[in-house]
Amino acid sequence: MSTSIRVSDETKEKLARLKRGDESWDEFLDRLANEESGMTAGAWKGTDKAEKAREAIERSRESYEQ
Repeated sequence: MSTSIRVSDETKEKLARLKRGDESWDEFLDRLANEESGMTAGAWKGTDKAEKAREAIERSRESYEQ
């Protein structure tokens, strides 16, 4: 089954910049929808983001308890 989705030319240009050259529009939209559903495992590997997130959570808990 096929469905048409109407978007402006400007929106299509923005999407086309995000689309990988080797994927169909269906594959692209599926990938985009799945990326928004959660974080990919290992996304912060090799960075200090996990530690900074832990510190921010701890600060939040401390300020809530006061």
